[in-house]
Amino acid sequence: MNRAFFVFLLIASCFLPTISYAQSASDIQAQIDTNKQQLDALEAEIAAFQKELNVLGSKKNTLQSTISSLTISQKQLAAQIKVTQNKIASANLQIRELSLSIGDKEASITANQDAIAKALRSIAQDEHLSLIEDLISSHTLGEAWQSIDQVMLFSRALGDDIANLRTARTELATNRDAVTTAKAKLVSLQRDLTLQKRSVDASKVAQQKLLSDTKNQESNYQKLIAQKQAAEKAFEQELLNLQGQLNLIVHPNLLPKVGSGVLDWPFSNAFMFNCTARKSVFGNLFCISQFFGNTPFSTANSQVYNGHGHNAIDIAAPIGTPIYASLDGTVLATGNTDLVRGCYSFGKWVMIVHGNGLSTLYSHLSTIDVTKGQQVSTKQLIGLSGMTGYATGPHLHFGVYATEGTQIMTLKQFRGATVGCANATMPVATLDAYLNPLSYL
Repeated sequence: MNRAFFVFLLIASCFLPTISYAQSASDIQAQIDTNKQQLDALEAEIAAFQKELNVLGSKKNTLQSTISSLTISQKQLAAQIKVTQNKIASANLQIRELSLSIGDKEASITANQDAIAKALRSIAQDEHLSLIEDLISSHTLGEAWQSIDQVMLFSRALGDDIANLRTARTELATNRDAVTTAKAKLVSLQRDLTLQKRSVDASKVAQQKLLSDTKNQESNYQKLIAQKQAAEKAFEQELLNLQGQLNLIVHPNLLPKVGSGVLDWPFSNAFMFNCTARKSVFGNLFCISQFFGNTPFSTANSQVYNGHGHNAIDIAAPIGTPIYASLDGTVLATGNTDLVRGCYSFGKWVMIVHGNGLSTLYSHLSTIDVTKGQQVSTKQLIGLSGMTGYATGPHLHFGVYATEGTQIMTLKQFRGATVGCANATMPVATLDAYLNPLSYL
């Protein structure tokens, strides 16, 4: 057999398909498709739970409706955990599939390199005649043209082999990048799973505490609500008296421009997107259950707080919902007013100071994930939502303050109070330091 034709067959034999990889890839894809079907069913289940929660949210606040909401929220979280576990399984399958492909490409590259090496060795070790000498020694013109054709065939085969080698290397690099992306997604999903499991725990603790406090009696629940409302009213009056005596000056010109959008919503994008589908429940696109100031007019006006209105916005969120920093900053302080008996106010809270004259407050949390003095970045997890402090339902009390008009203290420190929240540490501000969060979101 002529050397060029032999070498061509040798090279061509290196490109046989890898049967075992194809079969494995097919099996893996079948598992991914099965996971996708399960995922669709779970998403439908989660949507059904949300409809139930929407209906309960429109009913009168009773012990039964509150317990039912907590129970359904736990079921919804359980379904979300299954979704995340499903996605983790699919990501692992994808990584496995890509890894098999990488092994196939590496084997192909090795085979191509070996084929090229063998071809070059064959040329060097076979005949020592040059092409011209080979042509001159041919007995007929037909033999001469056959030699030329075979040399050209060999050259094309070698060129194709080199091109295939380059293609395999490009695909190998692409697949390795895909694995890196899949692994990063896997890490993110693992974080989500950890958060979701914590959320279930927080919801169960709140439910158990509520049942314990009320002894599962509706009358006891309504008494507890009335007690909280009376204590909150007394606290607000005490706080109002203090605010009027603080010698802190706020310079409006040092604050960001109203409508500048310098703050992010303290929730995930997915949570805020779901709020748009619940407009019929809250009458707005942001799950706001109570606006800033005295009336809904505050949504369109910057500063309407006059000492008697709501000094923040309340955003309805199931217990255990992740809460994120609205902007880069430093944690000024954290606290828990529930540690003071009879003090129904912020519950567990976090205040962050930003470098633009604003500070943000996140309260009624179930857990706190940051510490005083810690540097945080925008959208960094700072805790989970809850219903600690004065809260008759799970929500986030989100406040925005002018930093220079705000202090962290107890009422006792300033006025020598001895009742209510006297010994509870919390943010206190002058009246003009309370800002409408919607002015900056």
